[in-house]
Amino acid sequence: MSENCSQNCESCNENCSERKADSLLVHPHEMSHIKKVIAVVSGKGGVGKSLVASMLAVMANRKDYKTAILDADITGPSIPKAFGLHGKATGSETGIYPVRTKLGLSVMSLNLLTENETDPVVWRGPLIAGTVKQFWSDVIWGDVDYMFIDMPPGTGDVPLTVFQSIPVDGVVIVASPQELVGMIVEKAVNMSKMMKIPVLALVENMSYVVCPECKHEHKIFGESHIETIAEKHGVKAVARMPLDPRLAAACDAGMIELFDGNWLDEVLEAIERM
Repeated sequence: MSENCSQNCESCNENCSERKADSLLVHPHEMSHIKKVIAVVSGKGGVGKSLVASMLAVMANRKDYKTAILDADITGPSIPKAFGLHGKATGSETGIYPVRTKLGLSVMSLNLLTENETDPVVWRGPLIAGTVKQFWSDVIWGDVDYMFIDMPPGTGDVPLTVFQSIPVDGVVIVASPQELVGMIVEKAVNMSKMMKIPVLALVENMSYVVCPECKHEHKIFGESHIETIAEKHGVKAVARMPLDPRLAAACDAGMIELFDGNWLDEVLEAIERM
């Protein structure tokens, strides 16, 4: 495989050993130029995957990268709320335009297309997977340095569709401290290996809570297992995030772009080193 491989066999003339006879990759919109795609995944729901995806996108935007978020969690979209987006995406015969946040991130989510934010998405898997592919192929993203995909939890149909249809450059896996979740996160690591996509970092969310009085870290969900898993699978970048009510409040208020914290600095550095 060439070191400049884009993973898109359809547009490549190289006859390398990794070439796929029938590539399932979908081309982005002709007016989209996306350099790097990072999928933020979790083995189960409720571990803070959307929070981590939002924070990484904000951090990249603060470093003057052109940044976008594709919300692939169709049945549980939470990205618009975190950024305070309540308007609707617009489009033309050319394609769909993403919604811009206050500080200039591009976002596409199903909540930006439905009539009401609380309308449930009662769809079967193929329709959900097709919508995710359309977010990639029909949205006019423009020039993007880093696109973060907020993936649905698990290793099922939609994550598989994303990995096969979109040229994902790397994966960031989010977990919580419980041993059961440690087992589940290994499933996500192994899925990434099966798809030949590198795991760039592991993030342990809700790793501890800091006492406001004594400033001591209390591990209310038990001891961390994230470094053991990272070492086992050769993942070099590890981050531990606290259970911090300020982050929850920022998301609820639609002000995640104003968060203050350096917990994910090592993760963003790993992404930049790609």
